[in-house]
Amino acid sequence: MSRAAVLERAAAHLDSGAFEAELAARVAIRSASQEPDAGPTLQAYLDQGLAPALGALGFTLQVLPNPVAGAGPFLIAKRIEDPARPTVLMYGHGDVVRGQDASWTRGAGPWTLTREGDRLYGRGTADNKGQHSINLAALAQVLALRGHLGFNVTWLFETGEETGSPGLAAFCTAQREALSADVLIASDGPRLTAERPTVFLGSRGVVNFDLSLDLRHGAHHSGNWGGLLRNPGTVLAAAIHSLVDGQGRISIEALRPPPIPGNVRAALVGLDVGGGPNDPVVDVDWGEPGLTPAERVFAWNSMEVLAMKTGNPEFPVNAIPPTAKATMHLRFVVGTDVSRLGELVRAHLDANGFPQVQVSVGDVMGATRLDPDNAWVHFTLASIERSTGAAPVLLPNLGGSLPNDVFADILGLPTVWVPHSYPGCQQHAPDEHLLRPVARQALQMMAGLFWDLADFRPEITPARAPASAAGV
Repeated sequence: MSRAAVLERAAAHLDSGAFEAELAARVAIRSASQEPDAGPTLQAYLDQGLAPALGALGFTLQVLPNPVAGAGPFLIAKRIEDPARPTVLMYGHGDVVRGQDASWTRGAGPWTLTREGDRLYGRGTADNKGQHSINLAALAQVLALRGHLGFNVTWLFETGEETGSPGLAAFCTAQREALSADVLIASDGPRLTAERPTVFLGSRGVVNFDLSLDLRHGAHHSGNWGGLLRNPGTVLAAAIHSLVDGQGRISIEALRPPPIPGNVRAALVGLDVGGGPNDPVVDVDWGEPGLTPAERVFAWNSMEVLAMKTGNPEFPVNAIPPTAKATMHLRFVVGTDVSRLGELVRAHLDANGFPQVQVSVGDVMGATRLDPDNAWVHFTLASIERSTGAAPVLLPNLGGSLPNDVFADILGLPTVWVPHSYPGCQQHAPDEHLLRPVARQALQMMAGLFWDLADFRPEITPARAPASAAGV
């Protein structure tokens, strides 16, 4: 009984085809939460896709309703070996995006796991069924070899992540005691590259806001009225330029983050972004000047135009349109106070001559970032390096967004994410896939991590202070 033996078991679990069989059964459950009639399949994923495997590993199970009417249920599974030992909270989501069946060009469609070369095709293979299946299988290998874990585990599965995690915050608030733990260790999102194991410690926050302009009733002939009537498209374009300039630099000082912390900057030194066969070429002169591409996407804020419309782009006519609308998108890091976003944008537009432009702010997902010097971070990095022979990439936070603010702020946990996908996995698109070499390595990494947890002696303290900035 040794650490090397559990890594061998983890690799054999993939090589034998057992992992693919487990994942195939989960992919076959059409748990697409974006479909209006998804309720029965979301329930089926918890009851059929997860409960038997968790029960076989000695977990007690509780399926609970969502506090949001009509939203998918939650599953809490617990294996408590010794209350004096650390408790790890793990997370996964059993829902997927729509299958987009007719658009698949590889495999056998979204609901049948198909191996082609090193790729396992199927909806959810990357996001998130494949990732939590790896973690479940790795736990199973440790239990099979050692007979116990040496720590406690609580699993939380939701079934609405792909629709914005409705009810997750309220559920975790109500279930704070049941979800009490010392750390969150979970898997979602991509590695930096397929070849490099990656750890990230939080995520950028995200919020959308609409800018709209309604100047008059109906369009008016551009020959008769051009030069006499204010054009809402022109005005809105100028208003947007006042918020974020032609090089992507945010103009409102309060929506720019504080200086990048030294240990965050140090973690990003030498990291290249992109470079994969299907990745776009990074625009080196775009965004905040003086920052590396890695710093711009992992340690800074970005403001984007997601959509903009005036007139009828499909069938333009020679008339001045009456209205214009744009949907803006702010990704932000810890230290940015977005609680006053609407107020800040309103004041900026007024000061720059755009009082007619209306502002409407959507829901906010907060920014989180665990201190890279946290003991759980050092433990995880050392364990992965021991398993793979190479130091993993450390990202202080993901460039995208996850509901990590629920775990960091509501539950007060240090959060460590170990992703098992890669940037080219085509999640949310046709031909989504998991790479078998990544899955094999991930099974070994997680088995090694769970093996090492039995000997890790962190200082167990009451819930720590929130990891995100006040006001976010």
